Amino acid sequence: MNKAVIAIHGGAGAITRARLSVEKERQFIQALSQVVEAGQALLESGASALDAVTEAVRMLEECPLFNAGIGSVFTHAGTHELDACVMDGNTLAAGAVAGVSHIRNPILAARQVLEHSPHVLLIGEGAERFAQAQGLAPVSPEIFSTPERLEQLKHAQALNQTVLDHHGGEPLDPENKFGTVGAVALDQFGNLAAATSTGGMTNKMPGRVGDSPLVGAGCYANNANVAVSCTGTGEVFIRTLAAYDIAALMEYGGLSLHQATERVVKEKLPVLGGSGGVIAIDNEGNVALPFNSEGMYRGYGYVGDAPNVGIYPDQEL
Repeated sequence: MNKAVIAIHGGAGAITRARLSVEKERQFIQALSQVVEAGQALLESGASALDAVTEAVRMLEECPLFNAGIGSVFTHAGTHELDACVMDGNTLAAGAVAGVSHIRNPILAARQVLEHSPHVLLIGEGAERFAQAQGLAPVSPEIFSTPERLEQLKHAQALNQTVLDHHGGEPLDPENKFGTVGAVALDQFGNLAAATSTGGMTNKMPGRVGDSPLVGAGCYANNANVAVSCTGTGEVFIRTLAAYDIAALMEYGGLSLHQATERVVKEKLPVLGGSGGVIAIDNEGNVALPFNSEGMYRGYGYVGDAPNVGIYPDQEL
């Protein structure tokens, strides 16, 4: 039996200690720890990696500290469009939704697509009708809104910018700095799984879809090698197929988990201006959480061990 393990992220970005209060940092650390502990408990009870990552991301979607579900960013039109994906490394089955506005937990809708649909990706109203048919009650988009996110939109529109939480320029105020969420896990039966969810980017064009719901770009799992969830400059993660590239480097290039993740995050993404990071677990239970930004909300925990969580590069996990 394997030493089961889960890893999570809450976004990567330009986070400076000088602008992050002790209390706000404590809130992030506490939130990350609670989610890791919940995942560890599930894995210890014999739950599948697929169940563990689904629940971990659902919990992150419920936390307004992060840009997924409640607390999602606004589009240019002042609306919310959410994306999510989940993938089972054992069967290579995957489910995803994109551009949804009436689903409280997009990751649960993605899981329904995986289990009860012949398709991989459903979008917009079609995804919402499918989710409702599967028993997920529709919600008003207002539940995703927070005052901080509205201020972030106004600021971006005043500057005529599309703002990636985790990219470039003067760091956003930590009160408004949050990001995409994700989870990867290896269960005691040797199965891998990955899940990713996001509200996208502030002031994005309505209809924009990033890497998060795209298999191989922002989310990928294969028992043959690795489970990966990404956070960062979505367009670059799409163009490089970042999540799958890590798996390919391991399968075809013989690279280790550490070597493959470092090459993608530290070498290949920056060439195209890509900022962000990944969380990854290989089929032997090794964990990697590299990022090329100033920080990444991240954590992991093996069953039976205390959670390891951090934000900054000097917080070695």
